[in-house]
Amino acid sequence: MPPLHDDALAVLRATSPATPYQRALRDRFVAHLADHPDGVLRTCRPDHLTASTVVLSADGEQVLLTLHAKARQWFQLGGHVEPGDPSLAAAALREAAEESGLATRELALDPVPVHLDEHAVPFCGADGEAHHLDVRFVAVAAPGAQHAVSEESLDVRWWPTGALPNPDLTEPVALAVARVRG
Repeated sequence: MPPLHDDALAVLRATSPATPYQRALRDRFVAHLADHPDGVLRTCRPDHLTASTVVLSADGEQVLLTLHAKARQWFQLGGHVEPGDPSLAAAALREAAEESGLATRELALDPVPVHLDEHAVPFCGADGEAHHLDVRFVAVAAPGAQHAVSEESLDVRWWPTGALPNPDLTEPVALAVARVRG
């Protein structure tokens, strides 16, 4: 199996989710990878892993979100794993930097996933609906880091962690804040 696949499998197997639902998702993701050597790549259909990052401000009071151009909703930063990514955490960091305009050196990424999510993505590819098996990490942005809007976004903006524009972000943001605050 390719190194990226092996890394993703090892990371997920080592993850200890706190809730039964998160454990069920971890087991689903592990089974998916066990059955699909290409399971980390978008070419794996209908399901494939994605990597994303909940980016928090240095004080942990705000989260950087992107207004996704296709979905027209606010999300954490993230996307598809690429064949050249050395690890799942590296894919999450690359995606966060690409979508936010922040340099990777401005992001302190925790390499242990903070949240897992599975969701249908009808706009992912020309061959119909796909499911993203999203592995979410947390990173803290350096004080004063300046973000920018990417080609994939309509907007990128800091939001208070207690006033999120998308209720689906409540759990992953709360878990990210708790992780950072220790």
